[in-house]
Amino acid sequence: MNILVFGHSGQVAAELRSLDSADTHIVALARADVDLTDPTACGAAIAMHAPDAVINAAAYTAVDKAEDDAETADLINAQAPAAMARACATRDIPFVSISTDYVFSGAGIAPWHPGDPPDPQGVYGRTKRDGEIAIEAAGGRYAILRTSWVVSAHGNNFVKTMLRLGAERKALTIVADQIGGPTGAAEIAQACIVIAQTLVSKPEKSGIYHLSGTPDVSWADFARAIFDQAGITCAVTDIPSGDYSTPAKRPLNSRMECGATQASFGIARPDWHASLTQILTQLDLTKD
Repeated sequence: MNILVFGHSGQVAAELRSLDSADTHIVALARADVDLTDPTACGAAIAMHAPDAVINAAAYTAVDKAEDDAETADLINAQAPAAMARACATRDIPFVSISTDYVFSGAGIAPWHPGDPPDPQGVYGRTKRDGEIAIEAAGGRYAILRTSWVVSAHGNNFVKTMLRLGAERKALTIVADQIGGPTGAAEIAQACIVIAQTLVSKPEKSGIYHLSGTPDVSWADFARAIFDQAGITCAVTDIPSGDYSTPAKRPLNSRMECGATQASFGIARPDWHASLTQILTQLDLTKD
């Protein structure tokens, strides 16, 4: 199976490239290969490569910067995926696109189901939701995989930030009222492959799905787990989100209901403890 991936150096794209094999050939497009701010170029890339499936692992993820750069965020998060979805629908090939918990309001404590009404609170979430709507409207075989709190040994993410700060400081204050499921990029990449392969023969499984790590945890408790597994001595003090102001509002509730993903594709919620162990092993930072 030949899979075309939009994205190259991002967390999930890097993990997808590592899954390249004789049976699943991955071609990952970097910025030099295709300009994501040019939706027409995205459709043309699909026509040129003629893959068996397409995975969109690229996004404008600078949540705070998006508040002042809505035009670029819209091009990358909404218009580009729309063009990809239309190109895939024309060729009747599966299209898998990664989305986010930011499409929801973040209110309450109940896990978000795929069918719950979206209510994004910022530019990032709104542009990702606009992309979802366009993908559905394209009329092809597709899967939108919403996820949360993505971590890996690649790029910039919470795990790597905590490892750096924990090594530099004796104590940190970390937000404790935002709750969600840290999700390994490796597990997201594997899920995308399985979903794409399934949609080849089962287009009726098209739809929106969720995947996040388990158990749900606060950022503060996740930081403590990172320090414990890495053997770092750094005290963590809980603070509310109001004490850590950011341009874009963060969802307090990022819990996600993932039952439909397991029912349709056999993909269970990954244990983030195992994901964290694998990340630390890759970084050669496991505790003796």
